[in-house]
Amino acid sequence: MAAPRNLATAGDSPWLSRDIENGGGATAAAEEEDSPSAKKPRWEKFPFKTWEFGVAIGVFLVFSTGMFCIYLTMPPAEKGHIKLPRTLSDLRLLKDYLSTYAKNHPAQFILGYCSTYIFMQTFMIPGTIFMSLLAGALFGVVRGIMLVVFNATAGASSCFFLSKLIGRPLVSWLWPEKLRFFQAEIAKRRDKLFNYMLFLRVTPTLPNLFINLASPIVDVPFHTFFLGTLIGLIPAAYITVRAGLALGDLKSVRDLYDIKTLSVLFLIGFVAILPTLLKRKRVYE
Repeated sequence: MAAPRNLATAGDSPWLSRDIENGGGATAAAEEEDSPSAKKPRWEKFPFKTWEFGVAIGVFLVFSTGMFCIYLTMPPAEKGHIKLPRTLSDLRLLKDYLSTYAKNHPAQFILGYCSTYIFMQTFMIPGTIFMSLLAGALFGVVRGIMLVVFNATAGASSCFFLSKLIGRPLVSWLWPEKLRFFQAEIAKRRDKLFNYMLFLRVTPTLPNLFINLASPIVDVPFHTFFLGTLIGLIPAAYITVRAGLALGDLKSVRDLYDIKTLSVLFLIGFVAILPTLLKRKRVYE
């Protein structure tokens, strides 16, 4: 979603992990230590250097300042009701408060909505699924999907470049084993990388958060990342936006991804990755 999913496999299944081969002697040990995916102990000092932390804070402040300026342009009557929804009840109240404002000031609302969505995606703030539901409730299926896919792709791209600049130590520190596995999978599918990226985006195999942060570190080209994200998030965006039309009937966010829905997503993902599997089969024959 995008659409929004957040690192666990479908059904909260455990992470897959895979050991990488180590060379012998001190040289191999040094190479592993310098590797972006080298395992670091969790108790180790926070991985950011001073300048990297400064860049992250600077980007955060730029986004925050822009959003605050947009907030100041809102009518006083609406300002008191603005907050990020954390539950479906919060979302229903927010939808009721903003429906009139969205109709009377569509440009201002869309600017504020897009800024908030992209900000949350960039800085990995949970809750974009509620923003996607809100788009469906206020704009309908077609415009809602366009809005969600645009913002999810823009936010993922922003996160991609931020991670490319300063994210390597953080991802290596948080998920060393997972990063090694992802790096190995990318290397195996380098010739059909777009298909693999589509599979990852369509299915909940890996959370979007990890994909956004790890892709630049394992040298996924941005154009492949961008196109895979733009196209691959459409099915999940459709599911979430359509659910937003019946927001009052939705009991839980978990209801969005039942067995039937997950089966459809994995079927689409299988079709996307099929060329990669067929090529590997021909290689082994």
